[in-house]
Amino acid sequence: MLPWWELSFYLCASLGFHLYSFYEVYKASREHEEELDRQFDLEIGTLFGGLKKDPNDFEWSFWMEWGKQRLVRFLFGHMLVSQMANVLARKHRPWILGAYGMWASWCVLGAHGTAIIFLHTLISFCVAQLRSLALTWLCSLFLLSTLRLQDVEEVKRGWYQTENEYYLLQFTLTVRCLYYTSFSLEFCWQQMPNGHSFYSFPWLVAYVFYYPVFHNGPILSFPEFIAKVQQQEYCSLKSNLSAFAVGLGRLLCYWWLAELMVHLMYMHAIYSSASLLKAVSCWTLGGLALAHVLFFYLKYLVLFGVPALLMRLDGLTPPPLPRCVSTMFSFTGMWRYFDVGLHDFLIRYVYIPVGGSQHGLLGTLFSTAVTFAFVSFWHGGYDYLWCWAALNWLGVTVENVVQRLVRTPCIQDSVIQFLSPQARRRFHAALASCSTSMLILSNLVFLGGSQVGKIYWNRIFIQGCRVSKLSGGLLCSLGHGAPAVKEAGQVPSSLGRCPPLSQSRLHYRLNDPNCLRRDSAHSRVCRDDCCRPPPATEGTRSPSCTCWGSQYLDRAWCSGHRCKVTSGSSQCTTHFVWTFPRAKKPAVDVD
Repeated sequence: MLPWWELSFYLCASLGFHLYSFYEVYKASREHEEELDRQFDLEIGTLFGGLKKDPNDFEWSFWMEWGKQRLVRFLFGHMLVSQMANVLARKHRPWILGAYGMWASWCVLGAHGTAIIFLHTLISFCVAQLRSLALTWLCSLFLLSTLRLQDVEEVKRGWYQTENEYYLLQFTLTVRCLYYTSFSLEFCWQQMPNGHSFYSFPWLVAYVFYYPVFHNGPILSFPEFIAKVQQQEYCSLKSNLSAFAVGLGRLLCYWWLAELMVHLMYMHAIYSSASLLKAVSCWTLGGLALAHVLFFYLKYLVLFGVPALLMRLDGLTPPPLPRCVSTMFSFTGMWRYFDVGLHDFLIRYVYIPVGGSQHGLLGTLFSTAVTFAFVSFWHGGYDYLWCWAALNWLGVTVENVVQRLVRTPCIQDSVIQFLSPQARRRFHAALASCSTSMLILSNLVFLGGSQVGKIYWNRIFIQGCRVSKLSGGLLCSLGHGAPAVKEAGQVPSSLGRCPPLSQSRLHYRLNDPNCLRRDSAHSRVCRDDCCRPPPATEGTRSPSCTCWGSQYLDRAWCSGHRCKVTSGSSQCTTHFVWTFPRAKKPAVDVD
């Protein structure tokens, strides 16, 4: 154990770095507020004295909007139905909750959306009857790949009036894929499936349509679900209400802190402006990384905390909530403790079946590579995701190799002989700093795409920005980030060679995959890959035209294909692709 004064010094230094870097981000946000407002349409907030709010985190805005519209009501309805079933018909509660989940899905996603989820579930169950792990995985990967087929997407878009409804279906289908995959693989592993009443289609439906985790997770494996359902523990209504009140108060605190961050620090808007990100100070650069990942941490405390609270009221044990990213310093720890449900799924159904660590070093490397390849494909399979997955694979591999070397008798005896326990702890921290540096780089790629990662790399290592100035922010930037936007196609060669930002509202600096233009009328974001003034007339037809909707103040840009005028407004035949950085979000096209 280190001396108390040394630990106190580290704690004070860390807090000081946090607070000062946040202050620098706040100053940069105030200084560039007008410019960011012109580019990204900051919203007037109602919570903090009229401060403007950064709305450019699509995931947070999307789920908050859906929560206010419908989801909170149906989640509250689930709680009421569950408590009533617990008192009146406890033995039949799984079927009652499954029926409620299907009804809620029908109300939120419509008949078509509920039918397609049921169809995916039925197909997976039928393939599982063959009891082939390979066929089960091929079926799941095929169903997952259909979410990105353009023709299928157009059909599903036709079912809804708004893009947000379509996105919600895509998110739900992506998360449900892991659920029916879990059931099917467990079914294949059963020696006598007919002798197990739980491995039946009604139980699969009850598991897939369990509503608290229906749209966004977290991931709960089928054995964990069944184990808790079998126990049928009784909890009094009074104790449940007390736990609900305490949990709700905690969630409201997390939500308030997240809202405070997007009102005081416009980190998502700054991250979306490559020119501004290149120009901010080193302290601001580190503070942006820290603020971004801490906001993501708070966001998922809310998004995972709500279903976790309802699961506890139902007698289920949810996966632990994410651990604070500021306390993580290794790739292994990040994957193990941030999204525990996803980590357990990957270990149980991907890493161990492929071979795990039971076949030597090469077998471990192969198993780890397959695991990260699946994660990248599940997130969307775009170039920056493969880069992020490769960095994570490299980081985990190096950590495991170093651990094996340190545990060899020769090195272990030398360390014990020449280093005291306190010195060994400091030596471990020095080694962890190397892993932390790689983790920072991978998270920055995951936060905002390859372009953001390149900017940080150039400013820190190429331009010689002093790492000491970034230690307060960057060394704590361990975790996931806000969504980025990628186009379904190649990045043009003109990337990064845009002229300076114009003061005109009709000119935007959109020179990297993370530059966004938010269309508040449709709650979506479009982007262009290069800078050009808008055409003089709408409906310009050329292979590289640029057009926008004339009736909108916030004009959505399109490029790369022919533009056309329909019903008095310009439309474009090209598509843009959302890629979400966390493992619960699909890649979907945005018109």
